Amino acid sequence: MGSGTRRRHRWAALLGATALAVTGGGALACPASAEPQQVDFATHCVPPPIAGIPPIDGTTTAKIAVDNATPKVGDTVTVTYTVVKPAASNPVDIALPADIMTPTGKVTLGGVQTGDITVAGPKKNDPVPGKGAFPSFSMTGTFTVTTPGAITLSPGDYNIHTSYILELDTPCTVTNPPAPVSETVTATDGGQTNNRAISLGTASGKPGDSVTVTGTNFTPGAAVTLAGRAGAAETADKGTTTANAQGAISGTLTVSDKATTGVVAYEGSAWSDAKGAGPAAYVVIDDTPLPEGSQKVNSSVKAGTLSMTQAGDTVELAAVDYGKGGFSRGSLQTVTVKDFRGGPAGWSLTGKVTDFAGPGGVKIDAAKLGWTPVCATKTGSPSTCQPGSPGSVGSAGATLASTPNGAQTGGEFTVDARLSLNVPAFTPPGTYSGVLTLTLT
Repeated sequence: MGSGTRRRHRWAALLGATALAVTGGGALACPASAEPQQVDFATHCVPPPIAGIPPIDGTTTAKIAVDNATPKVGDTVTVTYTVVKPAASNPVDIALPADIMTPTGKVTLGGVQTGDITVAGPKKNDPVPGKGAFPSFSMTGTFTVTTPGAITLSPGDYNIHTSYILELDTPCTVTNPPAPVSETVTATDGGQTNNRAISLGTASGKPGDSVTVTGTNFTPGAAVTLAGRAGAAETADKGTTTANAQGAISGTLTVSDKATTGVVAYEGSAWSDAKGAGPAAYVVIDDTPLPEGSQKVNSSVKAGTLSMTQAGDTVELAAVDYGKGGFSRGSLQTVTVKDFRGGPAGWSLTGKVTDFAGPGGVKIDAAKLGWTPVCATKTGSPSTCQPGSPGSVGSAGATLASTPNGAQTGGEFTVDARLSLNVPAFTPPGTYSGVLTLTLT
């Protein structure tokens, strides 16, 4: 969810079933999910020497969001670090034009997993007046979950690089690290064996600069390839190193390809999810001088979020007769999934249901609710929606629809399902309601 909204959403539906001639119904509701905590922390910012002004000691307001708050060990979690209000401002009297600021930074992990995540943002900003406040900006990166349990995420140091007339940096460090916790994810043991993880010595550099890559949990003695990535494709940047007896790696990668947006490390002749780590975010700062009389024109594509909406608030199942029982049928309210994240990740929409509670404490078992999923893909979408298998939903849950991982993913999709609750004969008359929870990850 992206930006400030989680990409993992829950929707609950009250499903009504009846005996005799009384129909039951309920509302599809959206329970509130915890938003990332916006935090304030003291920051020490050092303006470029050319500005001739002393360091700035101020307060940064920031928040951290993740795309998966309940990952499994071995999963890769995308982290978005948003500086809502920077401590620093434009240090010079000269107004800065749009799209000349490139932010980079760190996110600090705590709890059962520690370390720093490198994050980077696009070269994107509104104009900044002379001595005016720097605007809000966001940076993204990833980390691989290595240990089950609670993992805290705190905003860390960040740097604002400006490319206008001169290439200048304004680094801002946390005065009393770590900063307050903004987000917490709870990891579970998913039986994954790939705990490899990498971090970078710096999150940006000019073409031809080298970046230090360190990592853990590789196979001791294994040859490890270091490579640049642009989305799901590798760039021309390549290097090698060897894991030591403890499975740790430390090597350097020369990054010359201006298309590189991240760095990965892997064992074997080619990348695989089973033996790879990363990507760790990296920005190539293009400082190539322009020919006289030329103008450089920049554009960018902004990544969006994974989201879902529903067509209505009520699901009503048809009544059945007392003494006969049978199937109480109806249709799920149509769910629309929009995936505008970009990158290689698909999505999965799952559902689970509670027992159906009725009068006098009588219940109909959750396993008696079945569905037949269907889904459709909007023309032009890179991904293709795949419906889940017909069958029982139950309290354990089942897949309603999904799209696979791929070199390019995304698009718009509509998801429906025929619902049927198998009501036992001689179930006491009255309204029976259960809660169907849909989760998008």
